[in-house]
Amino acid sequence: MSAPEISPFPLVELHAVSNAHNEWVALTFALSPDAGDAFQATLALLKTPDVFAALAPMDCILPVPNPQLLELSHLETLPSNRVILRVPAAACADVAVQRKLSSYADAGYHIMIDGVTEGSTATMCGARSLMTDAAMSLPPVLALVAQPGPHLAMGMRSEERIAECAKAGFSWFAGDFALHPAQDGNAGDGTSRKRLLALLGLLARDADSRELEVLLKQDPALAYHLLKLVNSAAFALSSPIHSFGQAINVLGRRQLQRWLQLLLYARQQDDGLANPLLPLAAVRASMMEGLAKALDWDRDQQDMAFVAGVFSLLDVLLAMPMTEIVAALSLDLDVVMALLDRAGPLGDLLKLVEHHDSASLEQAGISHEAYWEAQLQAYHWAIQVSRNI
Repeated sequence: MSAPEISPFPLVELHAVSNAHNEWVALTFALSPDAGDAFQATLALLKTPDVFAALAPMDCILPVPNPQLLELSHLETLPSNRVILRVPAAACADVAVQRKLSSYADAGYHIMIDGVTEGSTATMCGARSLMTDAAMSLPPVLALVAQPGPHLAMGMRSEERIAECAKAGFSWFAGDFALHPAQDGNAGDGTSRKRLLALLGLLARDADSRELEVLLKQDPALAYHLLKLVNSAAFALSSPIHSFGQAINVLGRRQLQRWLQLLLYARQQDDGLANPLLPLAAVRASMMEGLAKALDWDRDQQDMAFVAGVFSLLDVLLAMPMTEIVAALSLDLDVVMALLDRAGPLGDLLKLVEHHDSASLEQAGISHEAYWEAQLQAYHWAIQVSRNI
């Protein structure tokens, strides 16, 4: 596939796709506008060693803006059972494109149409799925029932909208709905919030294990998730762990702090669904740590970067102003500045994790490749966290 000249290493942003249970099922690759041909740029990223293993078992939705230039040789190194080719609806009107895509579908590659096509065009392309921005309006019913799916609704800003789209025939969803939860769950309960803040305070000041154990016993949900975690395949222990004291000893102080910070997000919502903030917090924490490492920060600074990342969503989780949360905790000043004002070195790093572009990365002294490596590792870890908690 011919393409304009692109940067040596393209800049990409991964976006999670969830099912109706808030479980991650796929990842979309969003390339920066200056990446040249988006598919060729994605191929460069997929040459990262063990990239599909790192993102397993997620499907990878790859942009193919110019399907007329796509050749089977470009796909030979990609696992057909894990790759979904996203092609724009407008390009599918070309009969030659329809034949080409249909032949690739016959070879086992999954075709997803980005937008709504006319008539039987999607079927002629061998497409199984449709993706569309469903934030405000839904596509015609026939556009969804004509293909088996799964169909992807983009632009989801609330779980209520996800429910509406699910009724319409969508089963995959993407958007920032995790950042806009309904404010009637457990986080709004004053007793629960007080207990969580107390636990966070103990973690922040590296409290004695016995103090942690007392609070854990007061929070059955958190205690359950901790014991479930240490008995999971992630730790592969020869004998099961039955007590909090054993769990604390197995994990070690540093790992205990990290896992408990994430476990705060693991509590179920009133509807029984997984909390979508959990993997998002894991991504932020891991990316912050990875970028700090790329900048040659020392171990303590890397740990603070992790804390800033994982705590950056506490205001959403607890439905409280971040100023009140920070006031209740004994945090390092650099972490406080980052959480309240996105200021200081940690604040600058947190802004890069929340939104990045080539200019901001260059100013921070972080290469595109280093950013991709940190992002890849962060999503790998978030996937593992979600599967083990």
